[in-house]
Amino acid sequence: MTFHSGFACFVGRPNAGKSTLTNALVGQKVAITSGRPQTTRHTVRGIVHRPDAQLILVDTPGLHRPRTLLGERLNALVKDTLTEVDVVGFCLPADQRVGPGDRFIAEQMTELARDGRGTPVVAVVTKADLVGKGKLAEHLMAVQALGDWTDIVPVSATSGYNVDVLEDVLIGHLPEGTPLYADGELTDEPEAVMVAELVREAALEGVRDELPHSLAVVVDEIVARDEPAANGVPMLDVRVNLFVERDSQKAIIIGKGGARLRDVGSQARREIEALLGARVYLDLHVKVAKDWQRDPKQLGKLGF
Repeated sequence: MTFHSGFACFVGRPNAGKSTLTNALVGQKVAITSGRPQTTRHTVRGIVHRPDAQLILVDTPGLHRPRTLLGERLNALVKDTLTEVDVVGFCLPADQRVGPGDRFIAEQMTELARDGRGTPVVAVVTKADLVGKGKLAEHLMAVQALGDWTDIVPVSATSGYNVDVLEDVLIGHLPEGTPLYADGELTDEPEAVMVAELVREAALEGVRDELPHSLAVVVDEIVARDEPAANGVPMLDVRVNLFVERDSQKAIIIGKGGARLRDVGSQARREIEALLGARVYLDLHVKVAKDWQRDPKQLGKLGF
């Protein structure tokens, strides 16, 4: 049996369903999801294992016209990633009309397909469960008119519709090779990065539009308590700093009497315990780093 292995990258404008699709293909959460745009800020690799193939999915921030230094760096991150993968999935949500942002990305995808490597680009119509058959057909035609794609696949990550078909299509573009990761490994993200992303996901739930862009999360430390494990499950102290740009945003995160921050901690702790396989004492601190999105020095400190 011939074995194929390689990298696929999802691109698309913010909130096109890239992270949710990555999680659906992997079968477990490896990328945070949110109804807010610009949730993803790091490339997050998810690994799909099959007897005949290994597909490494690279989930990137949404391509957009940047307004800050952070936005410029996120776009650069996406473009660097595109040069290193075997196939690109261009995600376009079925419940939204093709717009200027999609055309902006389509132009770059066309250039990518025409360069020396000729990287294949698959158009992935996400959120297909949110529209009727007629509207989906119209959207597929609009997507087809955007460029010369190697394939067009409608999918729904939430219902599972065509997820297996997309998996087959992506793997069909991978070169022959050996496994690149150990069997059972689902992501190569460091634990601290995953923990920070889970806290940020919890903090983004139900907040105002202004906050997602201004919130950064950094794990200070993850240390095991020097005490016997209860029922064989160790106890970890996890200390995390949440950075915002203004005092008013700090108040939003903390909430009246600290209620909102406690909710964030409770939600994040459950996810972190499942990730780390341990009981967790989660210590959250909210700090103000004024205008960090536009400050090169502060961006560096926050990992961008």
